[in-house]
Amino acid sequence: MIEFRAVSKRYGDGTVAVDNLDLVVEAGTITVLVGPSGCGKTTCLRMVNRMVEPTSGTVLLDGRDVRESDPARLRRRIGYVIQHAGLFPHRTVLDNIATVPLLSGWTRRSARRRAGELLELVGLPQELGRRYPAQLSGGQQQRVGVARALAADPPVLLMDEPFSAVDPVVREGLQDELLRLQGELDKTILFVTHDIDEAVRIGERVAVFRQGGRLAQYAPPDELLAHPADDFVASFVGRDRGYRRLSFVEGSALEPCSVPIVRAGEGAEVSATDEGWVLVLDEQDNPRGWLAPRSGGGARSAAGTTPVPPGSLYTRGAPLRAALDAALSSPSGLGVVVDDDGRYLGVVTARQVLDVLERHRLGVEAG
Repeated sequence: MIEFRAVSKRYGDGTVAVDNLDLVVEAGTITVLVGPSGCGKTTCLRMVNRMVEPTSGTVLLDGRDVRESDPARLRRRIGYVIQHAGLFPHRTVLDNIATVPLLSGWTRRSARRRAGELLELVGLPQELGRRYPAQLSGGQQQRVGVARALAADPPVLLMDEPFSAVDPVVREGLQDELLRLQGELDKTILFVTHDIDEAVRIGERVAVFRQGGRLAQYAPPDELLAHPADDFVASFVGRDRGYRRLSFVEGSALEPCSVPIVRAGEGAEVSATDEGWVLVLDEQDNPRGWLAPRSGGGARSAAGTTPVPPGSLYTRGAPLRAALDAALSSPSGLGVVVDDDGRYLGVVTARQVLDVLERHRLGVEAG
């Protein structure tokens, strides 16, 4: 557990980075610090491992004032991941990961064995261990940074905008990887970002800071989106916070409907009576696209026809936000529902999603 008790940080020029912060980060959880640039998020993070010393107040780690610990020893017990990974360019990937275990007295053989295990844990092939950071993609470097932070199995992990320097697709993959790792390792994670979407996606609790280093609100993501503490928080989380809340409503109540289908590459025609959109499936029942309605009717075939991309797919049981996105992104207005293996189950409409959401809202109010 990490505790900030009346913590402030003021610099000699009068700048207040953090102002009287009281905050408790529960053990085994992901807590995200979010806010505009210059609001003290990174300063808070660095006070935990004594890279920055508070002007007043106390920072405690598992009930002990961090100032009672030697800074070097303290940092070896705390994983630290930064933007751009911060890897040593002259060391191989394996040697980068093995850095902290070696400093902690491990033998070179055991440290490198641990590094190899962590490569697999963060989803990287073993052969990358012989490469240097410059030979990796940005996403791979960030995974190595996470592996290095985990090398000595620290109970606490500090992450300072670790995914902000990669493209959105890689970033989402890294977020998924972090959540997967947390499910296995159960670390106490303090994560800094300026992106509210990232904050509500990965955080179990989110702390919103305003300029001047003051805490504006500290709450679970759903509560933050549903009940912003003031106009500043409401503005920061965005006008589309209602849409974001769909991420916290699971979609098991959605019942997929059927639509006409045809197999990709087959000469079988779709009945002329099926005047609407027709879904194209492959041999494994994976959706491949839509056949658009034909003007004036008439039969259609998937053979020799390029289907229209289906839009995003909705995995049954996932949150309603994904279901609504599938319906809205589909050219037919029908969100394609699939199982965990990507096989077609049916379709849903935006109207169905909103009906389930309304029933959920009434149930919450009644409860």
